[in-house]
Amino acid sequence: MLASLANGTSVIKNILQSDDTLTTMEAFRALGVDIAENFNELTITGQGLYGLKEPEGPLYMRNSGTSMRLLLGILAGQAFCATLTADESLSNRPMKRVTEPLSLMGAEFEGEDNANYAPITVIGKKLKAITYMSKIPSAQVKSAILLAGLYANGTTSVSEPDRSRDHTERMLKVFGANVSVQGLRACVTGGTNLKAANIEIPGDISSAAFFIVGASILDGSSIILKSVGVNPTRTGIIDILEMMGAKISIKNLHAGISEPIGDITVASSKLHGVRVESNLIPRCIDELPAIMVAAAYAEGITVIHGAGELKVKETDRISSMGANLRNMGAKFEVKGDDIIIEGTGSLNGITAMSFSDHRTAMSMVIAGLAAKGETTVDDTDCIAKSYPDFLKDLNSLLI
Repeated sequence: MLASLANGTSVIKNILQSDDTLTTMEAFRALGVDIAENFNELTITGQGLYGLKEPEGPLYMRNSGTSMRLLLGILAGQAFCATLTADESLSNRPMKRVTEPLSLMGAEFEGEDNANYAPITVIGKKLKAITYMSKIPSAQVKSAILLAGLYANGTTSVSEPDRSRDHTERMLKVFGANVSVQGLRACVTGGTNLKAANIEIPGDISSAAFFIVGASILDGSSIILKSVGVNPTRTGIIDILEMMGAKISIKNLHAGISEPIGDITVASSKLHGVRVESNLIPRCIDELPAIMVAAAYAEGITVIHGAGELKVKETDRISSMGANLRNMGAKFEVKGDDIIIEGTGSLNGITAMSFSDHRTAMSMVIAGLAAKGETTVDDTDCIAKSYPDFLKDLNSLLI
């Protein structure tokens, strides 16, 4: 996205060819950006902040909430209109958390329930800077506002109750934006042209999470995950698993272009139940399904507080993970936004349901590896949303 808005040509290496990134690439090509692919490397000829073109038709976001919410912020400041459509799942996910603050900046939207659900039409306008306090810690909300802030007069700031992922703030700096971070507040000053940059993307800790949990719960297992991004706003899963007694270390830690990178070493261990406080959730929101698997195999009770945001993902992940883990023999209870899992140290193989959710599917595959008997996971095509090579990579490790 930022390379498309920059002046000049950017090269991005180690790109993940997943459904979400391909969806984003298609959208920006439709907006007039030249994106050339060479295996896992992209060469993007940026059009500048004001060089995007009105698309000939609707932009289809498939199932990518990140693509849709961030693009709403970029399109809010354009001099044209565009309509974003989505698949059935994404069309049922709330967008008002983004369209409301963007409307405060002067953007206009048309869509069901005051532009809360796709399809949403964005009517680009001249934007004004705002000072916004988000009710929820959400990197997607924060990023949409900051991206719109590139087009606003003055300095736009976003504050959160807890710190969410900060990849956008870091990448904005790499591309030369006037951005600053002070505690729980991120600010961007509009009107600064972005400059092309060459980026190498580190391994994704959300993808690594399944192998980290798998190696922790499988007796005799060990693994080294090379060159993984260990951004402090993303390493909640490591903190939680270490609290549970996991044997995890990070070696060869070094600063990447915008993100700290390291090799994560994991060895099997006896896990025990822990209490996960709500302030940790923003740092591990996407990894919580995998953490639930670890909790189900741990001895004792794990309590995860304030996990309500999982209810508005590709599926209600509290419900989907609860249904599967109960079927495997775990004791899984929900009280409001809190999850209580009483681990037994072992689970039984079942026919598990993915609910067409990539993280539920991958979590149940890992749960099945350590279970007694055979586990079948249905509808695993959804895994391509974030990790198309997951099963291939997993099979390569099962020696």
